[in-house]
Amino acid sequence: MTVRVLVLGATGRLGGMLRRHWGAWPDLEPLWQARQGAVRGAGDWVVFDPRTDPLALAQACGRVDVVLDLAGPVPAPGRAIDSFAAIAPLARAVAHGARVAGGRPLLWASSAAVYGARALCAEDDPPSPLSEYGRAKAAGEAALAGLPGACVLRIGNVAGADALLSAATPGVPVSLHRFADGTTPRRSYLGPASLAAVLAGLVRQAAGPPLPGVLNLTGPGPGVEMAALLAAAGLRWRPVPAPEAALAEVVLDTARLAGLVALPPEAGTARGIVAEWRADTALKQALCKEISP
Repeated sequence: MTVRVLVLGATGRLGGMLRRHWGAWPDLEPLWQARQGAVRGAGDWVVFDPRTDPLALAQACGRVDVVLDLAGPVPAPGRAIDSFAAIAPLARAVAHGARVAGGRPLLWASSAAVYGARALCAEDDPPSPLSEYGRAKAAGEAALAGLPGACVLRIGNVAGADALLSAATPGVPVSLHRFADGTTPRRSYLGPASLAAVLAGLVRQAAGPPLPGVLNLTGPGPGVEMAALLAAAGLRWRPVPAPEAALAEVVLDTARLAGLVALPPEAGTARGIVAEWRADTALKQALCKEISP
C-alpha cells in the first residue's frame, strides 16, 4: 500500500536527508513543502508558509495520509534565541491543519533538548529543559497535547545536522571537553540513512493504528563518545577540561522505538554513524552537481 506523506520543512537539514534517501522506498509518496522560493530537485512540491497560510496548509494535509513536521528554527551559530519563539505557534498551526483535514496523523519533530540534565532519558520523564531551544520545543510539545494521532519525536544528534561532525574542518583540531576520568561527552547519535529508515517505518505505521504519543528517535545502544566519532572520521581534537556543569552523558532510551522499527547494531556505533555521514555527504554533493545550472 502506498502511503502519502506531507513533509513540512523539506528544505532543512533533516528534510534534505529524507529527500536523498527516501527514493529507496517506492511505497512512500512524499509531498515536500518549502516556505518560499523556487524549488529545485525531484518530487512533488508545495510552497507556502504554514504559519501564515492556514488554507494552503489544510489543503496540503488533505492530500496525504500522514503529516511529518520537520519545520522550525534549530540552534546555529549567530541565530538569535528569540527565533525559537516561533516553534510553539508553528506547532499549533500544523496541529490545526491536520485536524481540519480530517484528523491526519501527525509526527512532530521535537528534540532531546527537552530532557535537560538527565543521563538516561525515557519518554515518560517530564521535560526539564535547560536551553531556550529546549524550552521552545517543550512548549511545542505542550501545544500538541491531546491531539488525536499526534506523535512527538524527541530526536537525538543526527550526524551531518549536528554541531560536531558538520562543523569540523579537516586539519583543524576540534575542542572537546574531557572529564577527570579521561572520557569525552557520550551522546545518542543517528546517521542520515538510519534516520530516513526510521522515519519511513514510523510514517507507514502512523497510517494505521496510532503511534505512542512520545518516541525517542536515535540509534541503538548506549550512545557514542564524541572522541570516538572524531576518530572514526579521521578528525583531530584537543582536550579541554570539562567544566563542572558539563554533562558527561545524555543517552536516549530506545526500547519503545525498537519495538516499532528495527535498526542494525552497527547503526549505533561510531564507525557506522560516520560511514552513513560520509555516504550522505557524497550523495548530497553528487545531487548538487546534477541540478546546478
